[in-house]
Amino acid sequence: MPEVTMSVRPRLASHARLQWDAVREKQVVLTPEGVLVLNTTATAILALCDGQRSVSEIAAELSAQYNRAVDSDVLAFLNRLASKGLLEFHGEE
Repeated sequence: MPEVTMSVRPRLASHARLQWDAVREKQVVLTPEGVLVLNTTATAILALCDGQRSVSEIAAELSAQYNRAVDSDVLAFLNRLASKGLLEFHGEE
């Protein structure tokens, strides 16, 4: 899997879905292989991964929300998800 760049438009892979887990009281990513429990920041990132926004747009929106630069954090998280096959990417801008 190639490294995630700021210009790709990520979305959750078709075999995975974002869902609220009432038992854990957290958002999770469900896959055929298991469950990935998300923290608040990971949930905020994935909520913006719609295949329409680029990584740079996602990072800009979250930077404004958290009032600090988050580019490297967003890239690191998305690269971890990509390495697990949990993301799909739409063309570069």
